[in-house]
Amino acid sequence: MVQAYILIQTEVGKARDVAASISDIPGVVRVDAVTGPYEVIALTEAHTLDELGKMIVSRVQLVPGITRTITCSVVHL
Repeated sequence: MVQAYILIQTEVGKARDVAASISDIPGVVRVDAVTGPYEVIALTEAHTLDELGKMIVSRVQLVPGITRTITCSVVHL
């Protein structure tokens, strides 16, 4: 199982809508609204890195109100 955190910047006033939309996407484990340079952080998981990448590009990044995402893969040290 591959996991990643997605740091999400949104349009002003859209954080709640973006968080709600993202939480419905299969593979999204948890979504939190946060303060700071990002408005929403989502924990995601998939069986492979390719599957995770496809989910992010074809599902998450197409949610209306998102202006930028950064994906941080989880590593086990």
